[in-house]
Amino acid sequence: MEWKHGSLPYFMSDDKQLLEKEQICQWLQTTYWAAERSTEMIVKGIENSLCFGLYAESGQAGFVRVVSDYATFSWVCDVYIDPAHRGAGLGKWMMEVVVTHPAIRQTSMTLATRDAHGLYEQYGFIRREMMRRIAGN
Repeated sequence: MEWKHGSLPYFMSDDKQLLEKEQICQWLQTTYWAAERSTEMIVKGIENSLCFGLYAESGQAGFVRVVSDYATFSWVCDVYIDPAHRGAGLGKWMMEVVVTHPAIRQTSMTLATRDAHGLYEQYGFIRREMMRRIAGN
């Protein structure tokens, strides 16, 4: 599927063929949540997830990945907007597209963040304590 922004020259797509995987790996490896992931691990995650690319005329400008069973549960992760494209409300638009996507809109969605609670709360996410098992433990 493809979505065009109403007033800005951006579009989003869930077509994995359009994803600039090298760019996504570079972005994610600079984040607090994915800095330890190898390129191979990031690419495998992309291959096994519902992914959304955000695109400007100059190329890919953002990314978000969703892990889901497509029936009851979705995990929204790896939300990233290139610094050159921040501040225009694109994060809000990306989340609007994700939470209304026909394949997952009926699922309960979860995510983890240290720094963007206000953004996600606008889309119905509620702060909750959670438990997590770290791989290798």
